[in-house]
Amino acid sequence: MRLRFLSFVCLLGGTAAISAQNAVPVGTLKSLTDTVAVSGYETELSRQIEQRLAAFRPQRDNMGNVLVTFGSGAPRRLLVAPLDEPGYVVSHIEDDGYLRVTRLPQTGLPPHYNEMHNAQPMVITTRKGEQRPAIVAGLSIHLTPGRASVPDPDDIDNFYVDLGASSRTEVLARGVDLLSPIAAERSLAVVGTHLYSGTAVGDRFGASLLLAAAEALGHGAPSGTVTIAFVTQQWTGSRGLARVLQQTHPDELLYLGRTLRPVRTAAERNEPLPPSPKPGTGAVLTLSGSSRSADWLNGASLQQAQSAPFVTRGYGPAPTLPEKTAHLSVPILYPLTAGEMIDAHDLDALGTVVGKYLGVSMPTFVPAPPPPAAYAAISRPNAAPANDALLKTLTLAYGVSEVETMPREAVEKLLPAWAHPITDAAGNLVLHLGPTTGPNTVFMAHTDELGFRIRAIDADGTIQLDNKGGGTTSFYWGHPAVVHTSAGMRSAVVGLPQNFDTAQFHFPTDFRSPATLNVGAGSAEEAAALGIKVGDSVTIPKTFHTLLNRRVSIRSLDDRVGCAALVRAVWDLGEKPARNLTFVWSTREELGLLGAVAYAESSAKTGTTPATVFAIDTFVSSDSPLESKRYADGVLGQGFLVRAIDNSNIVPWADVQQVQAIATAHHIPVQYGVTGGGNDGAAFQRYGSTDVALSWPLRNSHSPGEVMDLRDLDALASIVTALAREWNPASGR
Repeated sequence: MRLRFLSFVCLLGGTAAISAQNAVPVGTLKSLTDTVAVSGYETELSRQIEQRLAAFRPQRDNMGNVLVTFGSGAPRRLLVAPLDEPGYVVSHIEDDGYLRVTRLPQTGLPPHYNEMHNAQPMVITTRKGEQRPAIVAGLSIHLTPGRASVPDPDDIDNFYVDLGASSRTEVLARGVDLLSPIAAERSLAVVGTHLYSGTAVGDRFGASLLLAAAEALGHGAPSGTVTIAFVTQQWTGSRGLARVLQQTHPDELLYLGRTLRPVRTAAERNEPLPPSPKPGTGAVLTLSGSSRSADWLNGASLQQAQSAPFVTRGYGPAPTLPEKTAHLSVPILYPLTAGEMIDAHDLDALGTVVGKYLGVSMPTFVPAPPPPAAYAAISRPNAAPANDALLKTLTLAYGVSEVETMPREAVEKLLPAWAHPITDAAGNLVLHLGPTTGPNTVFMAHTDELGFRIRAIDADGTIQLDNKGGGTTSFYWGHPAVVHTSAGMRSAVVGLPQNFDTAQFHFPTDFRSPATLNVGAGSAEEAAALGIKVGDSVTIPKTFHTLLNRRVSIRSLDDRVGCAALVRAVWDLGEKPARNLTFVWSTREELGLLGAVAYAESSAKTGTTPATVFAIDTFVSSDSPLESKRYADGVLGQGFLVRAIDNSNIVPWADVQQVQAIATAHHIPVQYGVTGGGNDGAAFQRYGSTDVALSWPLRNSHSPGEVMDLRDLDALASIVTALAREWNPASGR
C-alpha cells in the first residue's frame, strides 16, 4: 500500500468542488466565515466587504459599519446583517507568558461556551494585525483523578491562553498585548453534500446573502430607497445597528442573523426547551423582534420560531424599530460551537424571500457535491530529516488505535533506506540492529492515537461511535471531525445532545459515554452514498501549529514524539551498531498496551525477552496553571524526563541514576519525576525485563491542543542514541 499523508484542505477550497454557477456565493460564505471578527475588532472583515462593494460607493464609518444605498424616495427599506462574533480579548499577561482574558460579550452566551474552547487551537491578533496561533489550556485527563478540587472548565478565571511564551516580555515582543482579540481557529467545511459547518457561520450567513443582494441591486433600479448595512458590535449591545437606525430612519427593516435562545424565567429554566427548527426545513421568521404580521414581506414560505430579541441590551435607550420589522434566519444545529451547521437549501430559501422582497434574482449557495479529501504521498528522505520535520510528518499521519497503517508506513518511509523493519502479527513495526548476542535492549514507542470507530449507522443517518482511548468529552463533542473512508476523508461533526446549551447539561466525565457523529446524511443510504460504513475510523482534523520558543501543538504528539525520537536514533546509530538493539513502534497502546503485550509474549516464547525496555511515551505534565504542582512537574524546554513512577511502573532508582549519569556525560538536559498513566514497558515486567520509561513533558494531554517543546525532542532523541551505545543493564544490581 502506498504511503499516504493528510493533505487536509477544506472541502470548499478546491475549484473542482465549486461550479461556475455558485462559485462566488460559496466562496463568499467561506471567506467571511473564516475571517476572525470579534466584537469591536471587525476592521478586516469590514474592509473585505467595502472592497467587494467598491463599485457601488459604500460608506464605512468609524465603528466599521459598511452601508451601501440604492435608489431614492419612499419607502425607505433597510436590510441589516451583523459582522461580529463572540470571542475574547487579552485582559492580563502573566509573568510566565500565559494570557488571561475577558469574554466579548461577557453575558448572553451558552453556559458551556468557555468549556468548549478548552484545549482548542485559537487565533490571536497582534497590534500590527498579524495573526498568531495559540492554545487554550485544558486539564489533562491523567492528572485529575484524586484531586478534590478540580478547576471548573466553564469559569473564565480558569481560562488561560498559551502562545508558547515563557515570559511576559516575550509576549509583548511578539506584538501581543492587552486588548489583543482571540477567537477560535476555523475553516468552513462542507459536511455531506449541502451542510456548512464551522465557527461563526451562524454570524456570517446574513452578510453573505446581503452581499449577493447588493450586487444584484447594482444591476437595476429598486423602487424607493434600499440601504444594505453590515453592522458591527451586534453581540455587545447592538451598537452598530443602533447607529445605522439613527442615521437612516427606515420605514421597513429586515434583520438577517442567527436566532438565540429565548430568555427564560427561573421557573421556565426547569422546563423542556421548545423544539428548534432543524436544518433543511426552510427559512425562519422569529416571533420576537418581528412585526405581528409578516404579510408586508410576502413571507408565506417562512416557518416561525422562538428567539430572544435581535436587539441586544446595551447602555442607553434601545433603538426604535420601524413598525414593519422582520428578523429572518435559518435553522442552526449546535449553535455557537466550533461545529455549528447550517443547510445550504435553507440559505437559498432565505435568499428567495429576500430576492422577492427586493425584486431581484438571488444566486444559489448549494455547493457542488465535494469529493473525499485525499492524502498526499511522500518520498523517502536521502538524509536524516530535521527533528521538527520528522515530527510534523508523523503527527499529520492519522492512526486511531487498531487502524495504524498510516503512521506505521510513515515510520517505514522515514527510516534510512538500509533499515528493513518487519511488521509482526500484532501490527507492531520491529527493527533489529546489531548482533543477536548479548543483552537485548528494546526501545518502544506507540503509533496509535485517540479517536473513534463507527459502530452503527441509524436509519436517520446518525452515526453511533465507539471510543478508542480515553479523553475529555468537551474537547471533542461539538467539534469538527474527519471520517476516514476507503476513498478518502469526509468532514463531519461530533454530535451534541439537544440540551447541550442549557445549565442542566454537563459533559460526561467518562469518555466511553455514547457519542454520535453528524456526517450530513438524512438516512443510512445517504451515509453509504458518501462512502461511510461501519468500521471506519474517526478523528479530528489536524494542523501543525508552530508556537513561540520552538514549541508546537497538534493532536497526537502522544506518542509521535516518541516515534520520531526512535527514527532519529536509528539514523544516528547507523546500520551496524555494536550492541543487540531492537526498535519497536507498537500498536494499540491507548487500548491497554495491547501491541506491547503481544510483543512481550512473543519474545518470551522465543527466548528473546529483553533485559531492559525503554518505553518512550508522554510525561503528562503539570506545567500548566490549571494543574496541581504536587506531582508531574516536568517543565517544557528543560529536557527529556525519566518517567520514574507512573500508574504502571516504578523504575529502579539505580537505573534512574544511570540514565542521569549518561545524560550528564553527554550534556543532554534531563529531568525526572512522577506522573499518571501507564507505559508499554509494563507489559514486559512479568517476563523479567526492567522497564525504564523515558518521556518528554506534554501539556493538555489527549486533547486537540497538545503542546510540547522541540528542544525536548532533541534531548529525547539524543538520550536514546546514547543509551543504545552505553546502557549497562547490570549496573547497580
